[in-house]
Amino acid sequence: MANFGEGRRRGTGGMLPLLAISTVAEYYRLPWKPPVTAGLLAANTLVYLRPTFLDPLIPHISEVWFNPNLILKHKDLKRFFLSAFYHLNEPHLVYNMMSLLWKGIKLETSMGSTQFASMVVTLLGMSQGVTLLLAKSLHVFFDYRRAYFHEYSVGFSGALFALKVVLNAQAEDYTSVYGVLVPTKYAAWAELVLVQMFVPRASFLGHLGGILAGILYMKMKSSYSGSDPVAMVVRGVARAVTWPLRFLNGVVGSRRRRITGRGRVGRGQNGIAGAGIWRCQSCTFDNSGWESVCEMCGSGRSGGNRWSVNQGQAPTSSSSSDLPLDELRRRRVERFS
Repeated sequence: MANFGEGRRRGTGGMLPLLAISTVAEYYRLPWKPPVTAGLLAANTLVYLRPTFLDPLIPHISEVWFNPNLILKHKDLKRFFLSAFYHLNEPHLVYNMMSLLWKGIKLETSMGSTQFASMVVTLLGMSQGVTLLLAKSLHVFFDYRRAYFHEYSVGFSGALFALKVVLNAQAEDYTSVYGVLVPTKYAAWAELVLVQMFVPRASFLGHLGGILAGILYMKMKSSYSGSDPVAMVVRGVARAVTWPLRFLNGVVGSRRRRITGRGRVGRGQNGIAGAGIWRCQSCTFDNSGWESVCEMCGSGRSGGNRWSVNQGQAPTSSSSSDLPLDELRRRRVERFS
């Protein structure tokens, strides 16, 4: 999160092409493209860019600043949830989205899209809630009114710190954080301190709330063995949203499975062809029921070629004589020459 004492408008830095190139390159090399991560990247970027067709639907940044005083005073859930998807400027957006790209791909690939979406929703709500609780506690017990309770902040970094805690929870190796080598499981704490040193206007309380939310989430996860209720909701919503696509896919798939004029040579296990197919007695090629002439040898369906199967019926034959081999070869040559 980035914060300011008063709400200020974003600037531009020309870094969005870097984000686009990195995202395309990363997804291009993946055999499976994590959809939730892509959706989060797109949502944050679209909110920042505010394209014309979405501009009337997206609240202005002044309406969604995360401000503990205003959230508690007006019970403003819009500020509570939407502030995470707003960024002050391009460096702020690109830095957060590059971090989300790396963490999201690793986590979503390992745990699946439904579980990952459930975790992101949970961590987002928990990080915002912990930040709000910390600001209120500092105000009540230490009278930190101006410093935290009235500050304005936006950005996805609170959730990113929580994701970092989850990602590194079981790590036993070391990692470099801005050139400082630290145990990977404590990398989030090192980044909290170093970011505040290099970027003093970053929201210390928002980042701290994300770390504490990640730790709390891991504690709850280890002590709860039942099904994830948030994952169940996410799965239900996903099924409802994708139902039209699944329905169309089923319709198209069923039409593709119909026989449309090309058959196969040889008899089935029971000597019966599939439904809607007639078998040429001369060359045993299975032809579509729409055809009156064998596609393989050119023999007619009537007369000596009356082997047919319709809707699974058993084949019947009025003649069992086969054409001479030379005649069969001649007909095939004539047919395909």
